Amino acid sequence: MIGDFHFIRPWWLLALVPLGLLIEAMRRRNDQGRIWQGVIAPHLLPFLLKGKEHRNRVSPLWLIGSGWFIAIIAIAGPTWRREPAPFAEDTAALAIVLKVTPSMVTEDVQPSRLQRATQKIHDLLSQRRGAKTALIAYSGTAHRVMPTTTDGDIIDTFAQALDPKVMPKDGDVASEALAVADEALAGSGSILWITDGISPEQESALAAWRKKSDTAVRILPPLLPGAEWDAVKASAGGVDATVVRLTADDSDVTQLAHAAKFATVASADASDRWQESGYWFTPVLAALLLPFFRRGWMTPIAARG
Repeated sequence: MIGDFHFIRPWWLLALVPLGLLIEAMRRRNDQGRIWQGVIAPHLLPFLLKGKEHRNRVSPLWLIGSGWFIAIIAIAGPTWRREPAPFAEDTAALAIVLKVTPSMVTEDVQPSRLQRATQKIHDLLSQRRGAKTALIAYSGTAHRVMPTTTDGDIIDTFAQALDPKVMPKDGDVASEALAVADEALAGSGSILWITDGISPEQESALAAWRKKSDTAVRILPPLLPGAEWDAVKASAGGVDATVVRLTADDSDVTQLAHAAKFATVASADASDRWQESGYWFTPVLAALLLPFFRRGWMTPIAARG
């Protein structure tokens, strides 16, 4: 904000003092009229002094003074906003919570709900290369399959291997899975919840989780439009989640990737460093130097005879 405007290195402003003294000394030295004022009548001076008719032109002296002034302001480091912490992530972390139950192998969505879900995970990871991602699987128990990592390939490999047969217990502990996801994110990022249904018995537990957490949640149901999809959307209100409709193309994945990217980023507001803004004066300084490449700019213009 403009109210935060200040200089990072204000002591450089002291260099403006010798600038003022130098300009005044050079002005006095170049003022031919001042030298001859006591010798020649004032009304004759304009006709006798060389270059007098050119005194009003922009001179190298004033360009040098202007360049010095702007350079000092730039070096002093004008600033009015903080910069992100040096170790902040460019893209927010994402925890993928995947339901792995017998209902997820239903083949109404080809090849199956679970396989379609893992295909979407693959596409999402492709769009989030280098971003931190965690994978949590749940049924009757919740498990952190992979902690946050930037290796999308290993997340993809583990996701493709998930099957209801490897889960130790059948059931629905969605609230526990979201809590595990929160722990994996450590307070920074968002959750993608892929489920084909939310058990009514989980509603109170999910509401209790939401009271403790402000992590953004988006739900991608691997379902066709119908009663089951409507039921998931109705239950999503209990966790204040956004429901994204499954699509045949990548538009759903693109929407999820964009939303996840701009979730709360780790340490984004933890920096005490002020953002340097003096470099904006560089083009102005370059423009002030251009006349010095003109032949004869630094030499007096001879009077017309």
